Amino acid sequence: MKRSKILAVNATALVVAGMFSAPSPVVAADTSVQFYGHLDLSVDDITKGIKDPTAQGKLGWQADVSSNLSYFGVRGDHDIGGGNRMVFQMETQVDVAATPGPSPVNQASQGNTDNKVLGALGSRNSFLGIAGNFGALKLGKTDAPYKLSTARMDPFSATVGDYNSIMGNTGGDNRAEFDTRLSHAVWYESQKMGGFSFSALVAPGQNRASDNSNNASGEPDCTGGGGGQGTGLVPPPATSVNIGPCNDGSFGNAYSVAGIYEAGPLYAIAAYELHKQSNRSGDDAVNVAVGDEAAMKVGVQYMVTPNTILNVILERMTRKNPNPDFNERQRNGSWLALTQKVTGQDDINFGWAHAGKTPGDPGTGPIDNVANMYTAGYKHHFDKQSNWYAIYARQANHTGAHYDLGASGHGITTDCKDAAGGCFTGETLQAVSVGWMYSF
Repeated sequence: MKRSKILAVNATALVVAGMFSAPSPVVAADTSVQFYGHLDLSVDDITKGIKDPTAQGKLGWQADVSSNLSYFGVRGDHDIGGGNRMVFQMETQVDVAATPGPSPVNQASQGNTDNKVLGALGSRNSFLGIAGNFGALKLGKTDAPYKLSTARMDPFSATVGDYNSIMGNTGGDNRAEFDTRLSHAVWYESQKMGGFSFSALVAPGQNRASDNSNNASGEPDCTGGGGGQGTGLVPPPATSVNIGPCNDGSFGNAYSVAGIYEAGPLYAIAAYELHKQSNRSGDDAVNVAVGDEAAMKVGVQYMVTPNTILNVILERMTRKNPNPDFNERQRNGSWLALTQKVTGQDDINFGWAHAGKTPGDPGTGPIDNVANMYTAGYKHHFDKQSNWYAIYARQANHTGAHYDLGASGHGITTDCKDAAGGCFTGETLQAVSVGWMYSF
């Protein structure tokens, strides 16, 4: 490299470093700014376990390299006097091992592509708010209180064994409807009062369609997932208004609340989330149609000993369905996980997620759609910022169930579909994953 190019590169590095170090002319004395990130990559081997002879394509074990839940961001605060601060954050996903594009690119052939660009600045939790002795009031987008309340209870988060393959997942697909990041939201986070704290969020639907079949105003996709008009890898024409059909769970106003109690070895939560007028007419316009969907859960994490942590969650999801016999969105779920430290740097984890039977299914009516996911993993911590892990996950679906592996964070998800997009129920999916993480 020529000397002039080397000097240019070094100068650029110094400017970037100076922006995030204090003191700096870019950052005032009453303002703090932090640059942070998290990288998680793994090598997986996964099988869909589909045995039906009519299924097309490769259905057995297949290796992949997955980016998982990787992101970076900028956050900070600014003193505005009176003990109050402006707080801000901008965060984006980083597809380290994959090429960024419409999400999820790997599902394009199966009709699930939407219009989000997850690698765009602000694609993840981003906000501007005011914080003080009263707590914090924020505007922007965020993981909902319902989701955040039990995040620490999943030792397999963002891996092939993520509990959201069942927990918070009403239909058994790769999208967990109640593991939400809600856009155009306003929320309040309380200070701790003894061992108790709470948070509450409201996200207006911003949807001009009475059945929420349009994209929300200002959004590229249907609320709750899936693209509207113009969906796909080819950009919509300039004249497109980019609306509907949003008929696969798009909802209107959303409300999410969570209460937390933490004292000594005990961490306990109670949470509730409501999605108003969820449009499921794509499943069945007559027997499913449009109705409210809600989820509630209670959970306990208890440190039995300094080396043993037990997690238990009980969840109830409901839908106001016009015909109960075709309601696959109403069921009970549960999660049991154990973390056992074996050395100061090593721990083993076990998990069991159970999906209870629903009143029915849009395609068949009442059917056995119970599922159980079993997970086991080992993790070695180099230090507080880095580790490596090995995980095995097994999703055992009963006859009418089609729960997946890797929902909500794992870069490569594995579902019930063959290469032609047909979904096959009752399969047993399996995955083995080895990876490492680093946070800064």
